[in-house]
Amino acid sequence: MSLAMVFPGQGSQSVGMQSELAERFPEVKQTYAEASELLGYDLWAVVSDGPAEKLDSTEVTQPAMLTAGVATWRVWQSLGGPEPELLAGHSLGEYTALVCGGNLAFADAVPLVRKRGELMQNAVAADAGAMAAILGLDDEAVLDVCRAASAVGIAEAVNFNSPGQVVISGERAAVEKAVELAKEAGARRAILLSVSVPSHSSLMTGAGESLGEALSGIAFESSEKTVFSSVGVRPYRDADDIRALLTKQVSSPVQWVGTTRALVDAGADRILECGPGKVLAGLTRRIDRSWDSACLDTPDAIDKALS
Repeated sequence: MSLAMVFPGQGSQSVGMQSELAERFPEVKQTYAEASELLGYDLWAVVSDGPAEKLDSTEVTQPAMLTAGVATWRVWQSLGGPEPELLAGHSLGEYTALVCGGNLAFADAVPLVRKRGELMQNAVAADAGAMAAILGLDDEAVLDVCRAASAVGIAEAVNFNSPGQVVISGERAAVEKAVELAKEAGARRAILLSVSVPSHSSLMTGAGESLGEALSGIAFESSEKTVFSSVGVRPYRDADDIRALLTKQVSSPVQWVGTTRALVDAGADRILECGPGKVLAGLTRRIDRSWDSACLDTPDAIDKALS
C-alpha cells in the first residue's frame, strides 16, 4: 500500500490563498519568487491582493495554481512528509503532478502553463463559450442532456468529477440549453460557472494542437514516481506519451472518478490533496467514503496529516 498525492486545477484559486502557509514556511514565497522571475510580474502580489478578475484570468490562474501546488509540495518535503509513490492532477493539476513527480522542471512548467492558458483564452471569442456544473444526475443522463442540447450548438460532458457531479462545456447557447434540460430531467442543481473558457470541450482542439507544438520543445525526464493521466486513466509511460496526452487533454474530458479509482487500484491507501482548497478531497469522499483522504491547504491541516 502507498500514499497518493493529487493536485487541484483551475477553480481552487482565491485571492489570499496560502497566506497562512507563507507566514510559517519560507518555501512558499520562495516558490512564488521563482515563478515571478519567469513570468515577469509579481505573482505573489496578484495572489495576495488580487483583483480577483486578474487572478481568475486563465493565463494567470494556470501559473498561479501550478506555483501554489509546488509551494505546498516543497513545504511537505521540508517537514519530512512521506514521499508519495503515486501522483495525479485534475486538469491543469497534472502539470503540477509532473513537476513534483520529477518529470518536468518547474522553470519549464511555469511559462508552459502560461502559454496553455493564453492558447485556451484565445481559442474562442469572449463570452462565446461557457461551462456548467450538473449535480444529481448520473453520467448517462448528463450525456443525454448534452446530446439534446447539441441541436443548439456544442455541449459536451467534460469533467466526470464524482458520481452525480459532472461539468459540461461548449458554446454558450448550447450550455445554457443543457442547463435548462438538466433541470427538467431532475438535476438537483444545474448552474453556469464563472469561467471565461470552455475547457476540455472540442472547441479547444486548436489550442491543444498549438500546445502540442510548444510541448515538443520541452524536456520530460523519467522518474521513479508514477504520475497518472486523467485522459488515459493510466500512468504516463514516457516523454512522448506525456506530450501526446497533454496535447489531447486540452480538448478531452477529465476522467477524475476513473483516475482516483485507478490510484486506489494501484495500491494507494491514502490520498492527500496538495494545494489550495479542499475540492479534490471532497470529491474523493464522494467517490468512496471509505477512502482515507485529506488536504494540505493550511498549516494545521499539514500538521494533522503529518501526525
